[in-house]
Amino acid sequence: MKFPKPYSLKQIAAIINSEYIGADDFSIYGMNEIHVVEEGDIVFVDHPKYYDKALNSKATVVLINKKVDCPAGKALLVSEDPFRDFNILTNYFKPFQKSDLMISKSAKIGKNTHIQPNVFIGNNVVIGDHCIIHPNVCIYDNCIIGDHVTIHAGTVLGAEAFYFKNRPEGFDKLLSGGRVVIEDHVDIGALCSIDRGVTGDTTIKKGSKLDNQIQVGHDTVIGEKCLIASQTGIAGCVVIEDEVTIWGQVGIISGITIGKKAVIMAQAGIGRSLEGGKSYLGSPAGESREKFRELAHLRSLPSILKGLNKQ
Repeated sequence: MKFPKPYSLKQIAAIINSEYIGADDFSIYGMNEIHVVEEGDIVFVDHPKYYDKALNSKATVVLINKKVDCPAGKALLVSEDPFRDFNILTNYFKPFQKSDLMISKSAKIGKNTHIQPNVFIGNNVVIGDHCIIHPNVCIYDNCIIGDHVTIHAGTVLGAEAFYFKNRPEGFDKLLSGGRVVIEDHVDIGALCSIDRGVTGDTTIKKGSKLDNQIQVGHDTVIGEKCLIASQTGIAGCVVIEDEVTIWGQVGIISGITIGKKAVIMAQAGIGRSLEGGKSYLGSPAGESREKFRELAHLRSLPSILKGLNKQ
């Protein structure tokens, strides 16, 4: 998430009421999670296990809960609670905007695009040319939709990320200030949920086709010309490369990569990154040929045991 203008380290520290290490006029251009952070951004870290990763990331400013040595060319914001203060910054730069209309006056809708009854289109949404948005679709603020996109009834674009910190008093939600970006020639089925990024974009790239009842988590990137069948659940921060095929009821854990032209069979459980150009089956998923061999061996076990009992 980029700020509307550069802010100084001193200005950001004043917003969250924190100490800082670095020059008052040190320039800051945005804020992001560590997997998408860029130079000029703030990243937050609140666990010693991840201090080195954050301090050595592309981030220019690290929001941290301990005074540590500051790497050259960077600055620190020292906070009692970086999670809380990251939320304060998200709310400061991307506050909730109430809507009074079904289609916001700030939304931009392209030529020959058809919006069916009962569609909600939030603030600052951009929809391209030659699109069809079917009834009861909900498009939250700041979503970007390309040309020749079809979205079927009941789908929600831009809901908040499922991202919580467990505190003694209950779960504390990490606010979502990112977007959903749908590129050209994408089809999205009925009753899908595509969550917006925490600070970056959840992206579905050109030419991909999604069936009904699919969940796509925050900050996930689905590549070009992917096919995803119904009831698939994709967690946050997943990278699905181009021309991947995913059949029904597949579950995919967060933070992994599915390689180009991989094929994932129905009901597979994906708990690790997968190489491209291969077919996968089962839970935990493995290469299809190997899994079929395992099943064949399992089917032969009764006869083997029967033979052993006769000896």
